[in-house]
Amino acid sequence: MSRAALLVLADGRFPAGGHAHSGGAEAAVKAGRITGAQSLESFCRGRLHTAGLVSAALAAAAVLGVDPRRLDEAADARTPSPALRTAARKLGRQLMRAARATWPSSELDAMAREFPKGAHQPVVLGLAARAAGLEPLDAAYCAAYESVSGPASATVRLLSLDPFDATAVLARLAPEVDRVADQAMEAARRVVGEGPDSLPAASAPLLEIAAEAHAAWPVRLFAS
Repeated sequence: MSRAALLVLADGRFPAGGHAHSGGAEAAVKAGRITGAQSLESFCRGRLHTAGLVSAALAAAAVLGVDPRRLDEAADARTPSPALRTAARKLGRQLMRAARATWPSSELDAMAREFPKGAHQPVVLGLAARAAGLEPLDAAYCAAYESVSGPASATVRLLSLDPFDATAVLARLAPEVDRVADQAMEAARRVVGEGPDSLPAASAPLLEIAAEAHAAWPVRLFAS
């Protein structure tokens, strides 16, 4: 295992398409729910403990060898918004392309054939981490961090927020990212014995509602 592979996978410059998605931040900015660093931190904290936890558990379970098709079904069941399901699969498709080029793998090839329009991004993330020789906890950290880093980066563009302030938000959330990654790892271990129904199903209804409204905007800076 090369732990440095985690740096490659988590790097914002890895061509996985995340730069085109705000993680719900664009809709939150327009609604006035994100106006600066303090409200960004609250938004990211909520996203981390809901969508972030679910994504981290899915990714860790994929590294542990749980059937990715069943994980994809579980991800679908935990994503009520059609707009978010579409976004997750687009991100999964782009991540799959990048991962197959970076860490060739028969498992990635098989998943790409079965889901030509894309599997859910956290499941693909877990398979990519597995192909890179990373541990389940590494994948959980990557997914948890992505759940907050995406909105933080987007808000710099949306509000002209000082990048130093956005980065400070991520630093303050770091202990909570640790806890969510650990919780996701525990859940992933349960999945091995109990099946995907034991995955977390933490919900964020406002994110789902806002995603549907955002998808109907005639002009938007981000895809989701």
